[in-house]
Amino acid sequence: MPHPINKTAVTEFEPEFIAGLKDIFEDKIVFNRLLGLKITQLTPERVVARIAMRNELVGHYSFNRIHGGVISAGLDAMGGLAVMAAIGARHMDESPLERLHRFAKLGTIDLRIDYLRPGIGEHFELRAEVMRLGSRVASTRMEFLGSDGKLLSTGAGAYIVS
Repeated sequence: MPHPINKTAVTEFEPEFIAGLKDIFEDKIVFNRLLGLKITQLTPERVVARIAMRNELVGHYSFNRIHGGVISAGLDAMGGLAVMAAIGARHMDESPLERLHRFAKLGTIDLRIDYLRPGIGEHFELRAEVMRLGSRVASTRMEFLGSDGKLLSTGAGAYIVS
């Protein structure tokens, strides 16, 4: 994915902010825990996570394909995480704890998923970036890739941030 349109001066987050965001995303959002989403990269410009394939995620038993709902929910979650990272980067003058409290009102307004290829593999990588962070709405784009790096699905989302 190319870098997002709105650049930020922040190069990296504090370990406390990363740990807090991982805790919210991977554990406190119980549905993400159910999906098995694990953050592998968290920067102001881009977020990356991984889902390991397991039997509970199968959508087509004959082909052991991941369910389209898992793809959709995973990409939606990643769009939200990208917005959280962008908001965190915008407010670096605040403490990590103060920034982590800014996410209470975040919610999905619109989501579009394009399924390009069947989701078959041992694990999947999900990527997201914010295209625009406004005062009320953020726009994102997301990717769902196979373990071989092949693009399986794309997404675009709009999120309320205020």
